[in-house]
Amino acid sequence: MAVYNGQRFLREQLQSVLDQLLPGDELWVIDDASTDGSHALLERVDSPALRVHRSPSNRGVIASFECGLRLATHEIVFLCDQDDIWLPGKRAAFVQAFEQDTAVLAVISDAQVIDAKGSMVAPSFMATRGGFRGSVAATIWRNRYLGCAMALRRSLLAAALPIPRRAPMHDMWLGAMARIFGRVVYLPMPYLQYRRHGGNVSPSSRQSVSKMLRWRIALIHALLARTLKFKLGLHAHHAANGTGPT
Repeated sequence: MAVYNGQRFLREQLQSVLDQLLPGDELWVIDDASTDGSHALLERVDSPALRVHRSPSNRGVIASFECGLRLATHEIVFLCDQDDIWLPGKRAAFVQAFEQDTAVLAVISDAQVIDAKGSMVAPSFMATRGGFRGSVAATIWRNRYLGCAMALRRSLLAAALPIPRRAPMHDMWLGAMARIFGRVVYLPMPYLQYRRHGGNVSPSSRQSVSKMLRWRIALIHALLARTLKFKLGLHAHHAANGTGPT
């Protein structure tokens, strides 16, 4: 979970996540140098699952999520925002999707959209995007990867990290990489209440044409460069060890 000045909604979100965790699960919270009391709130939470990392300075949302991905130790890693609400059954449904197919590198679900007061804005986030489409081409055209509704298999991180600083957002990058190197499963059931309000980091309105074009070009370049680098690295590893892909 990435947190920056999220005290207003943080307690409710923490509880919705902690209620679903099993013994041995961990919840890493990356506090990106909050100044609003978020860190003090986190220190008061009594849970054996909670682990808090406080950044010495504000580094931004992409760096916070990358830090959390590196600190997490389990095979399946959920991405989590500070102001949403997990709905019952989320952990179980996502884990089942991963367990059914080892080629699955990412799972994403639909989400309900709520406002700052918790009132329903839209019953389906994906419907507001014309339905989920997870291919690389579709992602470049219009991103449907909603980070807070995603979970990743740890093996993806070898190729996906570090997240390029020219990537528009971490969720676009991770979703596209999962499609390149494996499979993505979409769960049409909303397992999250996605809160839209004035303090969201991700944009709620359409960006300028020039900015969207720059984002697309940056994402294409980054995907091509990383895919080539990773595959060349695998080839060199196999050559050095006298092995090959099976």
